[in-house]
Amino acid sequence: MIIFRYLCREILSATTAVCVILLLVLMSGRFVKYLGKAVAGDMDSNSIFAMIGYRIPSFLELTLPLAFFLAVLLSFGRLYVQNEMSVLKACGVSERRLMGYTLIIASVFALATGWLSLSVSPSGMTKAEALFDAEKSRSELDKLMPKKFYSLSGGKGVTYAEAVTEDRELDEIFLAMTAGSDENSDRRLILVLADKGRQQQAENSSERYLVMESGYRIEGVPGQNDYQITRFEEYGSRLEDSAPSIRKTKTDAMATGLLLGSNDPELQATLQWRLSIPLMVLVVTILAVPLSRTNNRQGRYGKLLPAIALYFTYLVALNAMRGALESGAIPISVTLLPVHAVYLGIAVLLLRSGGPKKSNAGQANGEVTA
Repeated sequence: MIIFRYLCREILSATTAVCVILLLVLMSGRFVKYLGKAVAGDMDSNSIFAMIGYRIPSFLELTLPLAFFLAVLLSFGRLYVQNEMSVLKACGVSERRLMGYTLIIASVFALATGWLSLSVSPSGMTKAEALFDAEKSRSELDKLMPKKFYSLSGGKGVTYAEAVTEDRELDEIFLAMTAGSDENSDRRLILVLADKGRQQQAENSSERYLVMESGYRIEGVPGQNDYQITRFEEYGSRLEDSAPSIRKTKTDAMATGLLLGSNDPELQATLQWRLSIPLMVLVVTILAVPLSRTNNRQGRYGKLLPAIALYFTYLVALNAMRGALESGAIPISVTLLPVHAVYLGIAVLLLRSGGPKKSNAGQANGEVTA
Protein backbone atom coordinates (compact mmCIF):
# COMPACT_ATOMS: atom_id res chain seq x y z
CA MET A 1 0.00 0.00 0.00
CA ILE A 2 2.92 2.37 0.60
CA ILE A 3 4.06 1.92 -2.99
CA PHE A 4 0.47 2.34 -4.25
CA ARG A 5 -0.03 5.56 -2.27
CA TYR A 6 3.32 6.89 -3.47
CA LEU A 7 2.49 6.12 -7.09
CA CYS A 8 -1.03 7.50 -6.69
CA ARG A 9 0.29 10.78 -5.25
CA GLU A 10 2.83 11.18 -8.06
CA ILE A 11 0.31 10.52 -10.84
CA LEU A 12 -2.48 12.61 -9.33
CA SER A 13 -0.26 15.65 -8.77
CA ALA A 14 1.12 15.44 -12.32
CA THR A 15 -2.37 14.92 -13.78
CA THR A 16 -3.73 17.95 -11.93
CA ALA A 17 -0.89 20.19 -13.09
CA VAL A 18 -1.10 19.09 -16.73
CA CYS A 19 -4.90 19.23 -16.78
CA VAL A 20 -4.96 22.78 -15.38
CA ILE A 21 -2.46 23.96 -18.01
CA LEU A 22 -4.35 22.33 -20.89
CA LEU A 23 -7.66 23.63 -19.58
CA LEU A 24 -6.31 27.18 -19.35
CA VAL A 25 -5.02 26.95 -22.93
CA LEU A 26 -8.41 25.81 -24.25
CA MET A 27 -10.36 28.33 -22.18
CA SER A 28 -8.11 31.23 -23.16
CA GLY A 29 -8.52 30.40 -26.85
CA ARG A 30 -12.29 30.21 -26.51
CA PHE A 31 -12.32 33.42 -24.42
CA VAL A 32 -10.45 35.32 -27.14
CA LYS A 33 -12.96 34.07 -29.73
CA TYR A 34 -15.97 35.12 -27.66
CA LEU A 35 -14.34 38.44 -26.77
CA GLY A 36 -13.90 39.19 -30.47
CA LYS A 37 -17.60 38.51 -31.03
CA ALA A 38 -18.51 40.79 -28.13
CA VAL A 39 -16.36 43.61 -29.49
CA ALA A 40 -18.02 43.20 -32.90
CA GLY A 41 -21.44 43.35 -31.26
CA ASP A 42 -22.41 39.80 -32.21
CA MET A 43 -22.46 38.66 -28.60
CA ASP A 44 -23.41 40.15 -25.25
CA SER A 45 -20.30 40.66 -23.13
CA ASN A 46 -22.21 39.46 -20.05
CA SER A 47 -22.66 36.04 -21.69
CA ILE A 48 -18.96 35.30 -22.22
CA PHE A 49 -18.23 33.71 -18.86
CA ALA A 50 -21.53 31.83 -18.85
CA MET A 51 -20.73 30.38 -22.27
CA ILE A 52 -17.24 29.33 -21.15
CA GLY A 53 -18.65 27.82 -17.95
CA TYR A 54 -21.06 25.64 -19.92
CA ARG A 55 -18.18 24.46 -22.13
CA ILE A 56 -15.81 23.51 -19.28
CA PRO A 57 -17.15 19.89 -18.98
CA SER A 58 -16.51 19.29 -22.68
CA PHE A 59 -13.01 20.76 -22.28
CA LEU A 60 -12.34 18.43 -19.33
CA GLU A 61 -13.62 15.50 -21.37
CA LEU A 62 -10.86 16.17 -23.91
CA THR A 63 -8.06 17.15 -21.53
CA LEU A 64 -8.36 14.41 -18.88
CA PRO A 65 -7.20 11.48 -21.09
CA LEU A 66 -4.23 13.46 -22.39
CA ALA A 67 -3.38 14.81 -18.93
CA PHE A 68 -3.43 11.34 -17.37
CA PHE A 69 -1.35 9.92 -20.25
CA LEU A 70 1.31 12.61 -19.79
CA ALA A 71 1.20 12.20 -16.01
CA VAL A 72 1.98 8.47 -16.26
CA LEU A 73 4.82 9.18 -18.69
CA LEU A 74 6.33 11.85 -16.44
CA SER A 75 5.89 9.90 -13.21
CA PHE A 76 7.31 6.63 -14.50
CA GLY A 77 10.03 8.48 -16.40
CA ARG A 78 11.17 10.09 -13.15
CA LEU A 79 11.22 6.68 -11.45
CA TYR A 80 13.50 5.34 -14.20
CA VAL A 81 15.82 8.37 -14.31
CA GLN A 82 16.29 8.52 -10.52
CA ASN A 83 16.81 4.71 -10.36
CA GLU A 84 13.75 4.28 -8.16
CA MET A 85 12.41 1.76 -10.65
CA SER A 86 15.56 -0.35 -10.24
CA VAL A 87 15.10 -0.30 -6.46
CA LEU A 88 11.45 -1.34 -6.79
CA LYS A 89 12.36 -4.23 -9.08
CA ALA A 90 15.13 -5.30 -6.71
CA CYS A 91 12.50 -5.41 -3.93
CA GLY A 92 10.30 -7.69 -6.01
CA VAL A 93 7.88 -5.10 -7.43
CA SER A 94 7.57 -5.96 -11.11
CA GLU A 95 6.47 -3.69 -13.94
CA ARG A 96 3.31 -5.78 -14.26
CA ARG A 97 2.44 -5.04 -10.64
CA LEU A 98 3.02 -1.33 -11.18
CA MET A 99 0.80 -1.59 -14.25
CA GLY A 100 -1.96 -3.02 -12.05
CA TYR A 101 -1.62 -0.13 -9.59
CA THR A 102 -1.75 2.37 -12.44
CA LEU A 103 -4.83 0.73 -13.97
CA ILE A 104 -6.65 1.05 -10.64
CA ILE A 105 -6.01 4.80 -10.70
CA ALA A 106 -6.89 4.91 -14.41
CA SER A 107 -10.22 3.19 -13.71
CA VAL A 108 -11.22 6.03 -11.39
CA PHE A 109 -10.31 8.57 -14.07
CA ALA A 110 -12.17 6.51 -16.69
CA LEU A 111 -15.32 6.59 -14.55
CA ALA A 112 -14.99 10.35 -14.06
CA THR A 113 -14.41 10.86 -17.79
CA GLY A 114 -17.39 8.64 -18.62
CA TRP A 115 -19.61 10.67 -16.29
CA LEU A 116 -18.47 13.86 -18.03
CA SER A 117 -18.85 12.38 -21.50
CA LEU A 118 -22.27 10.75 -21.00
CA SER A 119 -24.01 13.24 -18.72
CA VAL A 120 -22.35 16.52 -17.77
CA SER A 121 -20.85 17.54 -21.10
CA PRO A 122 -24.09 17.08 -23.17
CA SER A 123 -26.02 19.05 -20.54
CA GLY A 124 -23.50 21.90 -20.69
CA MET A 125 -23.53 21.88 -24.48
CA THR A 126 -27.34 22.09 -24.46
CA LYS A 127 -27.24 25.19 -22.27
CA ALA A 128 -24.49 26.70 -24.42
CA GLU A 129 -26.56 26.09 -27.56
CA ALA A 130 -29.61 27.74 -25.94
CA LEU A 131 -27.51 30.75 -25.01
CA PHE A 132 -26.08 30.89 -28.52
CA ASP A 133 -29.60 30.84 -30.02
CA ALA A 134 -30.64 33.64 -27.67
CA GLU A 135 -27.68 35.71 -28.89
CA LYS A 136 -28.69 35.05 -32.51
CA SER A 137 -32.24 36.29 -31.88
CA ARG A 138 -31.12 39.70 -30.62
CA SER A 139 -32.08 42.72 -32.70
CA GLU A 140 -29.70 45.27 -34.16
CA LEU A 141 -30.20 47.61 -31.22
CA ASP A 142 -29.32 44.89 -28.72
CA LYS A 143 -25.99 44.48 -30.51
CA LEU A 144 -25.36 48.21 -30.91
CA MET A 145 -22.15 49.56 -29.40
CA PRO A 146 -21.38 53.27 -29.04
CA LYS A 147 -19.43 55.09 -31.74
CA LYS A 148 -19.62 52.25 -34.25
CA PHE A 149 -21.58 51.85 -37.47
CA TYR A 150 -23.82 48.77 -37.75
CA SER A 151 -25.54 47.34 -40.77
CA LEU A 152 -29.31 46.87 -40.56
CA SER A 153 -31.01 43.56 -41.40
CA GLY A 154 -31.08 42.86 -45.11
CA GLY A 155 -28.38 45.45 -45.81
CA LYS A 156 -30.96 48.24 -46.13
CA GLY A 157 -29.02 50.78 -44.15
CA VAL A 158 -26.69 51.61 -41.31
CA THR A 159 -27.12 53.05 -37.84
CA TYR A 160 -24.85 54.84 -35.41
CA ALA A 161 -25.12 56.09 -31.83
CA GLU A 162 -22.74 58.34 -29.98
CA ALA A 163 -23.58 56.73 -26.61
CA VAL A 164 -25.57 53.76 -25.29
CA THR A 165 -26.86 53.72 -21.71
CA GLU A 166 -27.25 50.66 -19.50
CA ASP A 167 -30.98 50.63 -20.32
CA ARG A 168 -30.11 50.39 -24.04
CA GLU A 169 -31.22 53.98 -24.70
CA LEU A 170 -29.34 55.73 -27.49
CA ASP A 171 -27.92 59.26 -27.63
CA GLU A 172 -27.25 61.27 -30.81
CA ILE A 173 -28.51 58.75 -33.33
CA PHE A 174 -27.73 58.62 -37.03
CA LEU A 175 -29.84 56.34 -39.23
CA ALA A 176 -29.46 55.92 -43.01
CA MET A 177 -31.93 53.77 -45.00
CA THR A 178 -32.87 53.15 -48.60
CA ALA A 179 -36.50 53.69 -49.57
CA GLY A 180 -38.61 51.25 -51.55
CA SER A 181 -38.48 47.46 -51.70
CA ASP A 182 -35.82 45.26 -53.23
CA GLU A 183 -38.01 44.74 -56.32
CA ASN A 184 -38.91 48.41 -56.74
CA SER A 185 -35.98 50.56 -55.66
CA ASP A 186 -36.32 54.28 -56.49
CA ARG A 187 -32.83 55.36 -55.34
CA ARG A 188 -34.27 57.48 -52.54
CA LEU A 189 -32.22 57.81 -49.38
CA ILE A 190 -33.64 58.52 -45.93
CA LEU A 191 -31.44 60.06 -43.26
CA VAL A 192 -32.63 60.44 -39.69
CA LEU A 193 -30.84 62.46 -37.01
CA ALA A 194 -32.19 62.39 -33.47
CA ASP A 195 -31.10 63.32 -29.96
CA LYS A 196 -32.55 60.24 -28.23
CA GLY A 197 -33.76 56.78 -29.17
CA ARG A 198 -35.05 53.58 -27.65
CA GLN A 199 -36.41 50.20 -28.67
CA GLN A 200 -40.14 49.70 -28.18
CA GLN A 201 -42.42 46.74 -28.88
CA ALA A 202 -45.92 47.17 -30.34
CA GLU A 203 -48.79 46.55 -27.92
CA ASN A 204 -50.74 43.97 -29.92
CA SER A 205 -47.92 42.29 -31.88
CA SER A 206 -44.34 41.18 -31.64
CA GLU A 207 -43.13 43.94 -33.98
CA ARG A 208 -40.35 46.13 -32.63
CA TYR A 209 -39.65 49.78 -33.45
CA LEU A 210 -36.80 52.19 -33.02
CA VAL A 211 -38.48 55.23 -31.51
CA MET A 212 -36.45 58.44 -31.88
CA GLU A 213 -37.09 61.78 -30.23
CA SER A 214 -36.35 65.36 -31.24
CA GLY A 215 -34.69 65.18 -34.62
CA TYR A 216 -34.84 65.58 -38.41
CA ARG A 217 -35.83 63.27 -41.25
CA ILE A 218 -34.22 63.98 -44.61
CA GLU A 219 -35.45 62.19 -47.75
CA GLY A 220 -34.34 62.54 -51.33
CA VAL A 221 -32.29 61.25 -54.24
CA PRO A 222 -28.55 61.90 -53.94
CA GLY A 223 -27.39 64.51 -56.52
CA GLN A 224 -30.79 66.21 -56.82
CA ASN A 225 -32.12 69.33 -55.09
CA ASP A 226 -35.60 68.13 -54.10
CA TYR A 227 -34.85 66.93 -50.57
CA GLN A 228 -37.65 66.85 -48.05
CA ILE A 229 -36.63 67.89 -44.54
CA THR A 230 -39.04 67.13 -41.71
CA ARG A 231 -38.55 68.03 -38.09
CA PHE A 232 -40.17 65.65 -35.59
CA GLU A 233 -40.66 65.25 -31.88
CA GLU A 234 -41.07 61.47 -32.15
CA TYR A 235 -40.37 59.19 -35.07
CA GLY A 236 -40.61 55.40 -35.27
CA SER A 237 -38.83 53.04 -37.66
CA ARG A 238 -39.84 49.39 -37.75
CA LEU A 239 -37.07 46.92 -37.04
CA GLU A 240 -36.79 43.76 -39.08
CA ASP A 241 -37.73 40.61 -37.20
CA SER A 242 -34.80 38.36 -36.41
CA ALA A 243 -34.66 35.31 -38.63
CA PRO A 244 -35.92 32.23 -36.77
CA SER A 245 -33.19 29.82 -35.77
CA ILE A 246 -33.48 26.67 -37.86
CA ARG A 247 -30.10 25.24 -36.93
CA LYS A 248 -30.06 21.55 -36.34
CA THR A 249 -29.24 20.65 -32.79
CA LYS A 250 -25.68 19.39 -32.59
CA THR A 251 -25.38 15.74 -31.69
CA ASP A 252 -22.86 16.64 -28.99
CA ALA A 253 -25.63 18.58 -27.23
CA MET A 254 -28.14 15.73 -27.26
CA ALA A 255 -28.81 13.73 -24.10
CA THR A 256 -27.36 10.24 -24.03
CA GLY A 257 -30.84 8.76 -23.47
CA LEU A 258 -31.97 10.11 -26.84
CA LEU A 259 -29.00 8.48 -28.56
CA LEU A 260 -29.68 5.04 -27.08
CA GLY A 261 -32.98 4.50 -28.87
CA SER A 262 -31.97 5.96 -32.24
CA ASN A 263 -31.15 4.10 -35.45
CA ASP A 264 -29.54 7.15 -37.06
CA PRO A 265 -25.87 6.35 -37.86
CA GLU A 266 -24.79 9.85 -36.84
CA LEU A 267 -26.41 9.54 -33.42
CA GLN A 268 -25.10 6.01 -32.95
CA ALA A 269 -21.58 7.18 -33.83
CA THR A 270 -21.90 9.98 -31.28
CA LEU A 271 -22.93 7.47 -28.61
CA GLN A 272 -19.98 5.26 -29.42
CA TRP A 273 -17.67 8.26 -29.25
CA ARG A 274 -18.90 9.08 -25.75
CA LEU A 275 -18.31 5.50 -24.66
CA SER A 276 -14.87 5.51 -26.28
CA ILE A 277 -13.52 8.37 -24.17
CA PRO A 278 -13.33 6.39 -20.87
CA LEU A 279 -12.08 3.33 -22.77
CA MET A 280 -9.37 5.50 -24.27
CA VAL A 281 -8.14 6.39 -20.77
CA LEU A 282 -7.45 2.72 -20.04
CA VAL A 283 -5.76 2.07 -23.40
CA VAL A 284 -3.42 5.08 -23.18
CA THR A 285 -2.48 4.00 -19.65
CA ILE A 286 -1.29 0.64 -20.96
CA LEU A 287 0.56 2.52 -23.71
CA ALA A 288 2.19 4.97 -21.32
CA VAL A 289 3.82 2.40 -19.04
CA PRO A 290 6.18 0.85 -21.67
CA LEU A 291 6.67 4.20 -23.39
CA SER A 292 8.00 5.67 -20.14
CA ARG A 293 11.02 3.32 -20.07
CA THR A 294 14.10 5.49 -20.22
CA ASN A 295 17.59 5.91 -18.80
CA ASN A 296 19.80 8.67 -17.47
CA ARG A 297 21.14 9.53 -20.92
CA GLN A 298 17.69 10.01 -22.44
CA GLY A 299 16.21 11.82 -19.44
CA ARG A 300 12.61 11.72 -18.29
CA TYR A 301 11.51 13.75 -21.33
CA GLY A 302 13.37 11.65 -23.89
CA LYS A 303 10.33 9.71 -25.12
CA LEU A 304 7.73 12.38 -24.45
CA LEU A 305 7.51 13.69 -28.04
CA PRO A 306 7.05 10.30 -29.78
CA ALA A 307 4.54 9.30 -27.09
CA ILE A 308 2.48 12.46 -27.70
CA ALA A 309 2.65 11.82 -31.46
CA LEU A 310 1.32 8.29 -30.90
CA TYR A 311 -1.49 9.65 -28.70
CA PHE A 312 -2.62 12.11 -31.36
CA THR A 313 -2.57 9.44 -34.08
CA TYR A 314 -4.87 7.47 -31.78
CA LEU A 315 -7.20 10.46 -31.42
CA VAL A 316 -7.15 11.23 -35.16
CA ALA A 317 -7.90 7.59 -35.99
CA LEU A 318 -10.91 7.65 -33.65
CA ASN A 319 -12.19 10.87 -35.25
CA ALA A 320 -11.72 9.48 -38.75
CA MET A 321 -13.54 6.29 -37.82
CA ARG A 322 -16.36 8.30 -36.29
CA GLY A 323 -16.70 10.37 -39.47
CA ALA A 324 -16.81 7.20 -41.57
CA LEU A 325 -19.53 5.73 -39.35
CA GLU A 326 -21.59 8.93 -39.47
CA SER A 327 -21.41 9.15 -43.26
CA GLY A 328 -22.31 5.48 -43.72
CA ALA A 329 -19.02 4.63 -45.45
CA ILE A 330 -18.49 1.97 -42.77
CA PRO A 331 -21.42 0.01 -41.25
CA ILE A 332 -22.34 1.20 -37.77
CA SER A 333 -22.05 -2.37 -36.53
CA VAL A 334 -18.27 -2.14 -36.94
CA THR A 335 -18.18 0.44 -34.09
CA LEU A 336 -15.04 2.20 -32.85
CA LEU A 337 -13.67 -0.90 -31.14
CA PRO A 338 -11.23 -1.83 -33.99
CA VAL A 339 -9.30 1.39 -33.41
CA HIS A 340 -9.03 0.66 -29.68
CA ALA A 341 -7.99 -2.91 -30.46
CA VAL A 342 -5.18 -1.73 -32.77
CA TYR A 343 -3.65 0.57 -30.17
CA LEU A 344 -4.17 -1.97 -27.41
CA GLY A 345 -2.20 -4.41 -29.59
CA ILE A 346 0.57 -1.80 -29.96
CA ALA A 347 0.64 -1.44 -26.17
CA VAL A 348 0.96 -5.21 -25.71
CA LEU A 349 3.84 -5.34 -28.22
CA LEU A 350 5.61 -2.51 -26.41
CA LEU A 351 5.17 -4.31 -23.09
CA ARG A 352 6.62 -7.52 -24.48
CA SER A 353 9.51 -5.70 -26.13
CA GLY A 354 10.88 -4.90 -22.68
CA GLY A 355 11.54 -8.57 -21.91
CA PRO A 356 14.57 -9.15 -24.15
CA LYS A 357 16.14 -5.86 -23.10
CA LYS A 358 15.95 -6.85 -19.45
CA SER A 359 17.52 -10.25 -20.08
CA ASN A 360 20.33 -8.71 -22.15
CA ALA A 361 20.99 -6.21 -19.41
CA GLY A 362 21.05 -9.03 -16.89
CA GLN A 363 23.55 -10.99 -18.98
CA ALA A 364 25.77 -7.95 -19.36
CA ASN A 365 25.74 -7.35 -15.60
CA GLY A 366 26.60 -11.02 -15.07
CA GLU A 367 29.59 -10.78 -17.37
CA VAL A 368 30.86 -7.68 -15.64
CA THR A 369 30.49 -9.35 -12.26
CA ALA A 370 32.34 -12.41 -13.50
